Amino acid sequence: MSVETVAIIDYGSGNLHSAAKAFERAARESGRDGTRIHVTGDPQAVAAADRVVLPGVGAYADCRRGLDAVPGLVEAMTQAVLGAGRPFLGICVGMQLMATRGLEYETTPGLGWIPGDVGPIRPSDPGLKIPHMGWNTLAPERDHALLAGIPLGAAGLHAYFVHSYALTAERPGDVVAHADYGGPVTAMVARDNLAGTQFHPEKSQRLGLALIANFLAWRP
Repeated sequence: MSVETVAIIDYGSGNLHSAAKAFERAARESGRDGTRIHVTGDPQAVAAADRVVLPGVGAYADCRRGLDAVPGLVEAMTQAVLGAGRPFLGICVGMQLMATRGLEYETTPGLGWIPGDVGPIRPSDPGLKIPHMGWNTLAPERDHALLAGIPLGAAGLHAYFVHSYALTAERPGDVVAHADYGGPVTAMVARDNLAGTQFHPEKSQRLGLALIANFLAWRP
């Protein structure tokens, strides 16, 4: 049986060590010990991977510039994900980069995979602080394979968020779940073989490990 490879893209942004450890643990605990978790910025390795993960922390424009600074990386990722249909997971700013554009300090083009804009969070309660930082439950908008078997809703498991900006999708059907922070904040988006989480699954303990295990088993 061939070994599956998961490319966690290294472009100078993201919790690469904690992400890799979480993916390795989820693979081990879900009986996928043979899965190779590969942190890489090599376009050839990304193009050849069976699954692609794009993490991201910091400012939207900085993350986009970091991606563009690696020759051939965006093209390799696009070919693997859109061309070859390999499962993709964007995390935090990695999810935001799936949007049409980011509006953080300046207008920055995104990948355009999920139509919509990334703009500032504006909670209805002025007492809620920005950034939105901490633990929230997820309110599902529709079923998705990555959330299968995970307790959701007010009594469900919690996910860890840290962000000041959020994606507003043009197509409501692209939103899988939201969190409540003075109003709904997009927590997860997906279409076809693409998925993205605003929260950090690598820091979200039981919920995060379950979601990662579902991603490793996902056959969109």
